[in-house]
Amino acid sequence: MNSEAAMSDWARLLGASQVLDARAAELAYGADTNGITRRLHGALQILDSELLPEVMRIASRHKVPVYPISTGKNWGYGSSLPASNDCMILDLSRLTRIVHFDAELGVVTLEPGVTQGMLTDFLDQGAHPFLVPVTGAGPTVSLLGNALERGYGITPYTDHFAAVTDLEAVLPDGSLYRTAMREAGGEDLARLFKGGIGPGSSGLFTQSGFGVVTRMSIALARRPECIKACLFSLKDDSLLETAVERIRGILSRFPGIVGGINLMNQHRVLAMSAPFPHDRLDANGMIPAAVISELGKQYQIFPWTGFGTLYGSKRVVAAAQKEIRAALSGVASRLLFISPERAGTLAKVAGYIPGAGGQRLARTVNTLAKSLQLVAGRPNETALPLAYWRNPHPPGGALRNPAADGCGLIWYPPLVPMRPAGVRSYVEMVKKITQKHGIEPLITLTSISDRVFDSTVPIIFEKQKPEAQLAADNCYQDLLETGRQMGYFPYRVGIHSMQHLASLQHHARDFHGKLKNHLDPANILAPGRYS
Repeated sequence: MNSEAAMSDWARLLGASQVLDARAAELAYGADTNGITRRLHGALQILDSELLPEVMRIASRHKVPVYPISTGKNWGYGSSLPASNDCMILDLSRLTRIVHFDAELGVVTLEPGVTQGMLTDFLDQGAHPFLVPVTGAGPTVSLLGNALERGYGITPYTDHFAAVTDLEAVLPDGSLYRTAMREAGGEDLARLFKGGIGPGSSGLFTQSGFGVVTRMSIALARRPECIKACLFSLKDDSLLETAVERIRGILSRFPGIVGGINLMNQHRVLAMSAPFPHDRLDANGMIPAAVISELGKQYQIFPWTGFGTLYGSKRVVAAAQKEIRAALSGVASRLLFISPERAGTLAKVAGYIPGAGGQRLARTVNTLAKSLQLVAGRPNETALPLAYWRNPHPPGGALRNPAADGCGLIWYPPLVPMRPAGVRSYVEMVKKITQKHGIEPLITLTSISDRVFDSTVPIIFEKQKPEAQLAADNCYQDLLETGRQMGYFPYRVGIHSMQHLASLQHHARDFHGKLKNHLDPANILAPGRYS
């Protein structure tokens, strides 16, 4: 490896101001919610995607590893940090062009730095009737980066990579990858037809280090005539199994109308609605069950809260509401169907109610209103306060950045088969393990289909305390291994777990290794990423 020669070549190509040394790179990219540190060579800030082939040729010639990031907002999974030490960060966040938009058919082609907020502004300015594929991470995160991690949401196109129709990438040797359909049939067809022609290879660029994706075409869901959220509660924890069975039936009967359904336990909803009760903890630093119950009564939060989305014409949504109400009869309490507009009005009214009770109601209703903006495809920071629940310091800027603000957060996101008894076993496993390590059990179950949930469990801790960091790390490892033995495993992992993930594979690891050795014999692109 000849890093000095590579830095000199990159400076001539990009400009000296776009090449950061190790110290500057660590200041700009070193913060992480997991408490992980990485030794960095430096960073390259790319302003023109046309220069990326030569950037990679320089890396290959001098055998200097590079690690691409889109916006570096991968909070809870590693933020901007690479999977291995001694990499150059390849920062693509300044590549913010919307390359093409088909206003008739709703397909957008964009660069890595285009965020949820940028696409929202673009669609608003053109009065285009399409939904942004939002997540809970907020308006400043990359659409391309989320799709490459095979992320998902609750708007109609739940699986975000499934909505990707075409992409372009730069390979480790500087050559270009383009889909066969784009080259043989033309860009227009490639943007409109995901299947392509010949071997399907685009998926190889997800959760991998095979290439630097420089542009991506994404099909957007058309904004329907009617959008509503379905809200309900389970007044008793014993209703969970029945609720799972009913939810599975609803999802199978109304595909395309019901976007997704979440189940959140009382702990999780309180973490989004109530301040952390620092002065009411037990001897182990945990919130006592009696306090959770008391807070639940104060904020009117039951043991489980359900949140679903409905999209379609007014008549279709009205018919679906009637069917869903019947399906949840005898299980759900406080069943409510509400539009984003109605929720916004309620939030304004709640703000005028005086006293402590009014403040609690206003907080809860405001969270609801923002959640319904997400349902309508409008990104916001509704979910981000969760990362700050145990952080004694408030957000440091106008927009939240949990890594820069010192939050402690590790995500455990296992897939959970939609079998009632199995869901109960999973919930009990999470509660037992998190409490053993002094972590509050915050559980969400989000439907990906009518067969499987993805559960997101945020391991929230005070990162400034070494003992809390150790407990969080041990909790994650315990959840990962115990969950695996019980049949639950994450759909993605953070940079701290990629080496362990590789140790659990044999045939898959060998196949991916053969591809990597052919495309990247010097292992200079994202070494250690999912391998």
